Amino acid sequence: MTAPEWYTKGREHVWLPYTQMKTVRPPLPVASARGTRLTLTDGRELVDGISSWWACVHGYRHPHIEQAVARQLETLPHVMLGGLAHEQAYTLARRLAGLLPGDLDHVFFSDSGSVAVEVAMKMAAQFWLNLGQRRVKFLCFRGGYHGDTFATMSVCDPDEGMHSLFKGALLEQIVVDLPRTAEDEAALSRLLEQHGTGLAGIVVEPLVQGAGGMVFHDPFTLQALRRLADAHDLLLIFDEIFVGLGRLGDAMFACQIAGVQPDIVTLSKALTGGTLPLAATIASRRIHEGFLSDDPMHALMHGPTYMGNAMGCAAANASLDLFESEPRLAQTQAIGAQLRTLLEPARGLPGVKDVRVRGAIGVIQLDRPAPADLLSASCIANGVWLRPFRDILYTTPPLIADEDDVALIANAMVSAVSDWSTGIAP
Repeated sequence: MTAPEWYTKGREHVWLPYTQMKTVRPPLPVASARGTRLTLTDGRELVDGISSWWACVHGYRHPHIEQAVARQLETLPHVMLGGLAHEQAYTLARRLAGLLPGDLDHVFFSDSGSVAVEVAMKMAAQFWLNLGQRRVKFLCFRGGYHGDTFATMSVCDPDEGMHSLFKGALLEQIVVDLPRTAEDEAALSRLLEQHGTGLAGIVVEPLVQGAGGMVFHDPFTLQALRRLADAHDLLLIFDEIFVGLGRLGDAMFACQIAGVQPDIVTLSKALTGGTLPLAATIASRRIHEGFLSDDPMHALMHGPTYMGNAMGCAAANASLDLFESEPRLAQTQAIGAQLRTLLEPARGLPGVKDVRVRGAIGVIQLDRPAPADLLSASCIANGVWLRPFRDILYTTPPLIADEDDVALIANAMVSAVSDWSTGIAP
């Protein structure tokens, strides 16, 4: 195809994410997007099967979100939250507090998921410091992923490829397998008896570990972690950046599905419907009260410049409107049911280790590292944008995806794996 001028002149200057720039396959230039589809500059259309890294839950350019952002742009694009206030942030904080269970009532805004988790870790550590206890390490889990900044890398799986290079440069945490049985819970309790006095809390992705491999676990795991946190006086942090806001279908948040209230929750990605950068760290009343003092040094000393950005908050409020007015959870359940049926034929293919679906997450796991370029090219040829990683070909479609969209995605996935499995190039 003939690339547009902006692409050819700018390409050598853009450093791409998770990409070896020496051998990178040229990225696809996108001209526009609407609904579930990306339109490339050469006129081809692709169904976005991963919602731009799980963020565009309402699809692209939903008019309700667009109108909310446009109105906000005309009145107040941004104002600092240090000493000033604006309606969109205060309304959004109240609404999030109302949606989350129990007394998760105190919202700290930031502008990315990694920073939201950093803030959660900082909150947890300073909570104990304010009480005169130096507890700055965390219990985290193999297969976990919480971001790419230095603190968040330390609570990811230390052997996972992206972060293993930084061993020795990161704070060493206690990394264990997720407890899946009563015996696991008992063993972890014994471990916490040895290390608990130095730990600030437990950090976990509830029900689905996302970028670490799309690994699912049962509510028992989260219930066990709540029991362990209570028994050993630790704070429990749920990183719901991937699964929160409807992705699992049974409720808005994984903590609701599991019947577990954490002490801190992090949200991002779907918060604005994939429109603008925004994240939130929501803490319980107990955590918030741990920072109330006559001592100014007991305040949470953190403040991203664009935290609570007015246009981002307007987009998030509009996104929450859509969850209230449109049947997103039912749509998610329908997507999951269709994916379970249509991905199942891949289970019997040589080289396929597992096929699994939860909510609007569909996964084909191979028994070796996925040939990402080959699988991606095959899906593109079939009208679908997917980005495999490690041994995973997965889909997290927009929650508005209809039956035709889901069929196109699932069939492209099975076809790509089938061609690879039989040694036939796409």
